[in-house]
Amino acid sequence: MVYGRATIALMVATLAGCSVAEKDEAPPSQEQGVFERKNIAPDPAEDTLEPRRAEQAYARIALNCINKQYPNKISHVLDSAADVAEPAKLTPAFYGCFDWHSAVHGHWLLTRLWGQDLVPEMEDEIAAALASSFAQDKIAGEVAYFQGADRKSFERPYGLAWFLQLTAELREISAGGDDKAEQAKAWLAQLEPLEAQITSNIKDWLPKLAYPIRLGTHNQSAFAFGLFLDWAERSGDTEMTALVRDKSLKFHEKDKDCPMAYEPSGEDFLSSCLMVADLMRRVMDEKQYAVWLSGFLPEIPTDGSGDWLAVGVVNDPADGKLVHLDGLNLSRAWALEGMASGLPATDSRRASLLASAKLHGNSGEKAVRTPHYSGSHWLASFATYWRTRRGIGVTSRNPDS
Repeated sequence: MVYGRATIALMVATLAGCSVAEKDEAPPSQEQGVFERKNIAPDPAEDTLEPRRAEQAYARIALNCINKQYPNKISHVLDSAADVAEPAKLTPAFYGCFDWHSAVHGHWLLTRLWGQDLVPEMEDEIAAALASSFAQDKIAGEVAYFQGADRKSFERPYGLAWFLQLTAELREISAGGDDKAEQAKAWLAQLEPLEAQITSNIKDWLPKLAYPIRLGTHNQSAFAFGLFLDWAERSGDTEMTALVRDKSLKFHEKDKDCPMAYEPSGEDFLSSCLMVADLMRRVMDEKQYAVWLSGFLPEIPTDGSGDWLAVGVVNDPADGKLVHLDGLNLSRAWALEGMASGLPATDSRRASLLASAKLHGNSGEKAVRTPHYSGSHWLASFATYWRTRRGIGVTSRNPDS
């Protein structure tokens, strides 16, 4: 349904309350409108609830953290004492979930599950949370932050890519003919000023980028390029499509023998090789891609085996860097499925790609409900991206598949 102002105001008031400081946390903010969200729908992580659906658990994780201001890691340039402020004052819409990009993809997770009708029993609570964060004054505050001095590279490219994924999701929902389409249109209209600022920053940056960024963490270019292209397709931005496509081909068309034996690095959450392969199926037709992939990853087996690529191991899930490898398993899973989707149906490598994807995805999902906030604040988004097959544009998977 489309929520009127009075209804949304009532739901937000119900969800909001005075912040209660947790043990070892900083005192709660005194700023009006900053709050820790209370649980409204039953928490599927409670042992008393059976069965616990993954989508419910992931939605709860996001709802519990998108307005959780502390702990917080900010990437923030100080030009004067006036720039010293708590996170919710600096970026009033996306300040929770430990950092800006995790707050953004936490909102994407909720939008995705809401738009796909995957958590009907939590829809009112999700709608209220999104309405609160997407309020016009909060988005204006985000735009003002981006326009501040020395912030052209803020959250580039990882956080920017996730924001475009969020608006792409709303744009896709808006294309429907139901009440949710009208609500999504209203939220998208409120986010569009920030979207315009972010796309402007990306278009200014891309022509200047001389080399690919092959890291396995936030700065990687291949992952971001894939999401940029997906956004451009849904928004009809042909300029962005041309910029990213041309850079992708320039950077990677001649790549050969990607060193999978060097992966993973100890803190990776993105595969340097597989994310390039997942990107390139977006800019090549099936025949071209099949030939290119043979040169890029010649070791992909054709026997249907899945253990040709070892699953990443996390020895301490409480360590915020080491837990990245749980995310690597999930992002590998969606990249492997994306690669399979780009090959001809008769290609003999598809079975092994899909088998490995299943091993990696199942391992990653087991780690999502960790009690350690260092992982839980972001892994649910990665699991949702894989589980709902967001990158390849098909319906959600059967949880038992």
